[in-house]
Amino acid sequence: MKKIVAIVVALAVLSGAGYFFLKQPPKPQYKTLRIERGSILSAVSATGTLNAVVTVQVGTQVSGTLAKLYVDYNSPVKKGQPIAQIDPALLGAAVQQATGNVLSAEANLAKARVTLADAQRTLSRNKQLLEQGIVAQSDLDAAQTAYDAAQAGVSAAQASLVQTKGALKQAQTNLTYSTIRSPVDGIVVSRSVDVGQTVAASFQTPTLFTIAQDLTKMQIDTSVDESDISRVKVGQQATFSVDAYPDQQFAGTVVQIRNAPVVNQNVVTYVTVIAVDNRDLRLKPGMTANVSVQTQKKEGVLKLPSAALRFKPKLGKDEKPSAGQAPFTGAAAGSKQGPAAASSSRDAQKRPTQKVYILKGQQPEPVFVSTGISDGSFVELVSGSLKEGDEVVVEQVSTAKKSGMGPPMGPRF
Repeated sequence: MKKIVAIVVALAVLSGAGYFFLKQPPKPQYKTLRIERGSILSAVSATGTLNAVVTVQVGTQVSGTLAKLYVDYNSPVKKGQPIAQIDPALLGAAVQQATGNVLSAEANLAKARVTLADAQRTLSRNKQLLEQGIVAQSDLDAAQTAYDAAQAGVSAAQASLVQTKGALKQAQTNLTYSTIRSPVDGIVVSRSVDVGQTVAASFQTPTLFTIAQDLTKMQIDTSVDESDISRVKVGQQATFSVDAYPDQQFAGTVVQIRNAPVVNQNVVTYVTVIAVDNRDLRLKPGMTANVSVQTQKKEGVLKLPSAALRFKPKLGKDEKPSAGQAPFTGAAAGSKQGPAAASSSRDAQKRPTQKVYILKGQQPEPVFVSTGISDGSFVELVSGSLKEGDEVVVEQVSTAKKSGMGPPMGPRF
């Protein structure tokens, strides 16, 4: 009986020890990546719309019924070429009426001049008769009044003639406007009217056609966030893609940064214009472009994985900077420092320090570094004690121990 009790006690002790051993948390494991040397390209991402550099909206200055259309979508046009015709019947009648008014005004002017000549002769005759004492002074005064009235009549007739000539010119101009012509060389990208449609130009000029002057040269109007606009400069190179060609990258150049802010839901952006070469005419107006503006590029620098800057250990000892860390000067390959390197080192000292971790004895140890530009995946390592080939921690992986044992059970009798 004592042996059975001893065996039972031993089994209970072993079961308890195994249970507490299995309940211990597993030791954390860490994933590391190596620091490499290479190039880093810093860029600003934005979204924009492709547009023609010059787009002209063609309208009409006269009202009427559209009688003819000479062009359609995608039609190439030349400057001065007729593209539509408004029914000129009413406008032609207005020209004839204005012409009649001009002829009537000219006749009235001739009549007024005849009246003036007659009044002048009467005035001269009465002056001579007054000197001879044949007529009274009142007759001379009446002749003078008639002469002055005749002069005023001539002036009024001349003004009426000028007015009617102006009306005639306006009617002729309106008749000319009935033929709508292209103002530029280009391609018709939109048409808003059909034959038989009535257009009214009473209050504002209606848009009939939209003509893109030159689709071989286009531009992208992008919206750059206010936090990134300081990095974008005129002349920088840009690449972009469109949904129509998802596997192809197109090139462009920043040509304008507009100072007018665009505020949408409290988000401030600035329009940045990127010039695009479209000689093959594959890009079309209105396409959405995903743009990446290349703001800075460096060759032969140490590339620190961006994930290392985001890593923070969940377990481990207190994070304190290690003593005696020498500043990194970029001479990890063994080259001597010159004046340029010393200047770079002084600039690096002004940069804010960041913390990364390396493994020492399977435990993460903090190391302080200074960083430069970033491409999203890698960051330029400017200073610190790390060198090419060192491995930094980017992720903590906890592996649970697998066991088929359940909770300890007491002995069965």
